[in-house]
Amino acid sequence: MSDTIADMLTRVRNANSALLPTVVMPHSKMRESIARILLREGYIAECSVEGAVALKKLKLKLKYQGRKGVIEGLKRVSKPGLRRYAGSTEIPRVLSGMGIAIVSTSKGVMTGREATKQNLGGELLCLVW
Repeated sequence: MSDTIADMLTRVRNANSALLPTVVMPHSKMRESIARILLREGYIAECSVEGAVALKKLKLKLKYQGRKGVIEGLKRVSKPGLRRYAGSTEIPRVLSGMGIAIVSTSKGVMTGREATKQNLGGELLCLVW
């Protein structure tokens, strides 16, 4: 697998549309940091790491409002074939501030709002709304 972030977003998107309560995927530090941001911003209910050192799994518990998922859309921006970088003033606002942009900066993975406040640019990983 060449793009683990796209795989994560696709798994969450598919589980969300199928109204599944949880989604399990292989663990990586990048996936875990994206999941922690989704948890902190209120898009998912729970995030946990399970398993032994070499066989860790990341388990996400999704949130729903009735028969509709809290996450309406996920879009991968920077891809392995075409990386997309943005300065602190170029980070996009998603749905006029109703969504979030997830950015990988030199200080770690954070939302676009946090990166702009700290005057940091970086790689635009994905957009969530």
